[in-house]
Amino acid sequence: MQILAAVLREPGKAMSIEALDLDDPRPNEIVVEIAGCGVCHTDLSFRDGAWPYPLPAVLGHEGAGTVLAIGSAVTTLSLGDRVVLSFGFCGTCPSCLSGSPATCPNAPLINMRGSRDDGSTTLSQDGSPVHGSFNTQSSFATHVLTEERFATKLPDSVSLELAGTLGCGVPTGAGSVLNVLEPRPGSTVAVFGLGAVGLSAVAAARFSGCSRVVGVDLNPVRLDLARDFGATDVIDAGTGEPVDAIHRLVPGGVDGAIEASGAKKALTDAFMSTKPTGTTVVVGAAPIGTQYEIDSVSLLAGRSIRGCTMGLANPRVMIPQLVSMWEQGLLPIGKMSKTFKLNDIESALAASADGSVVKPVLIP
Repeated sequence: MQILAAVLREPGKAMSIEALDLDDPRPNEIVVEIAGCGVCHTDLSFRDGAWPYPLPAVLGHEGAGTVLAIGSAVTTLSLGDRVVLSFGFCGTCPSCLSGSPATCPNAPLINMRGSRDDGSTTLSQDGSPVHGSFNTQSSFATHVLTEERFATKLPDSVSLELAGTLGCGVPTGAGSVLNVLEPRPGSTVAVFGLGAVGLSAVAAARFSGCSRVVGVDLNPVRLDLARDFGATDVIDAGTGEPVDAIHRLVPGGVDGAIEASGAKKALTDAFMSTKPTGTTVVVGAAPIGTQYEIDSVSLLAGRSIRGCTMGLANPRVMIPQLVSMWEQGLLPIGKMSKTFKLNDIESALAASADGSVVKPVLIP
């Protein structure tokens, strides 16, 4: 079938809206008509060539929509189902078999090669291949082709246009708290960087029963927004030292910290904001080659640092949990989102890059 998609032909250049041909689904594949696709900073990194990806290509990896066609072997989804799409994993390694697909060692290849396992592309133009399957979807498009197992059904109660962020940004942030930090009720948490990932971490910390949830950012608008997501306190990192401010709020330091900005200093500050036995979870994607600076005595005191990919989320388990939070008003995704038409993708990408919009969402 013919679709429209935003095609990237040169790193760092504007994408063009073009007509492409989408393959028919193979036995284990589905076609999804996209209702909305969130813009993530990962999309910006790949657009700018920070990570290698074959071109021409269609990016986008926070898609949600309606199942339009299914392969002959599909059993868990039906035509008309509302679904959110998520990252790819092999399904056969020890990590996947133990319920931890986010740590699948084969995931980077699956999500970043631009093709199916056999090297074929799901997209083409006049017979020439166009690389799709970005994070198994390529959702900067009107329709995508993906495998059944990478889609999770959604109830009618949530906005399909905004649900795509449940496939990446929201579980990354919420999972860093729920699956990695695992705070006890009454504990204290600081979140550095209040983009979509950080705000989701704030919501998860409050959902976990934390008595104090401190949001730290340079953007006053995001500080105000953090209160809507459950922050009990906010700190403007541009007006002083956030570590001192946190220690004044919570004498001795917080139990845990989430670094969601990708800024080098923010990781050092997050680490030093915790108590001597506190844990800092790193989810912010710093530039490749970034070397963090950690005080050795503070580390010896008992503080720990953990890295985290995709919030260690198992999509078909975690997405329904996040939907429940959204339904209860505990995860106000609409407050951080702004919609753009697909043909206005450059404005959406610019809004994401300059931080004027927390979560741009493209509507085909």
